[in-house]
Amino acid sequence: MLWGAWKLSLSREVSKSSGWGLCGRMAAAEPLTAFSRWYLYAIHGYFCEVMFTAAWEFVVNFNWKFPGVTSVWALFIYGTSILIVEKMYLYLKDKCNILVRCLIYTLWTYLWEFTTGFILRQFNACPWDYSQFDFDFMGLITLEYAIPWFCAAFIMEQLVIRNTLRLRFDENAEPGDPTATIALANGHVKTN
Repeated sequence: MLWGAWKLSLSREVSKSSGWGLCGRMAAAEPLTAFSRWYLYAIHGYFCEVMFTAAWEFVVNFNWKFPGVTSVWALFIYGTSILIVEKMYLYLKDKCNILVRCLIYTLWTYLWEFTTGFILRQFNACPWDYSQFDFDFMGLITLEYAIPWFCAAFIMEQLVIRNTLRLRFDENAEPGDPTATIALANGHVKTN
């Protein structure tokens, strides 16, 4: 009798501390909010911009300092653009293959880059100028970046968006506390 009471008490403690209910199912974690996903996308785009410009500087000028540059505007531009591409991905993922989706994302990227660049240029705030490229349009977009944008679209969908959509908030977690690990046996909590 005493053993059974202790075992029940232990299972209640495990369910309280881990989010597992008495049925052996984990409490539903909340998906990230749109703003949280936008923030992650903004930071990702910002980082990629700095890394791309550093790599470009090395390839073109053999600069071993790898000076990567961007603008604070890039946070808004990338965060918003990737959030919109996320919506496109959710709509298109079962309707067309990855190559068609990446082509659509690339066309969107050109439209978004031109639009945001055009608006920023009105305030003398556009941080890029492609005028030195052979196939530029108004210095705001250039066809020379079509392949890099296409590759970025592939990476964006397959790594960034798909994994970001899998992230969840754990409302029961305490800041600074590591998540309790639970040993499972055939889907049940092991108590021994």
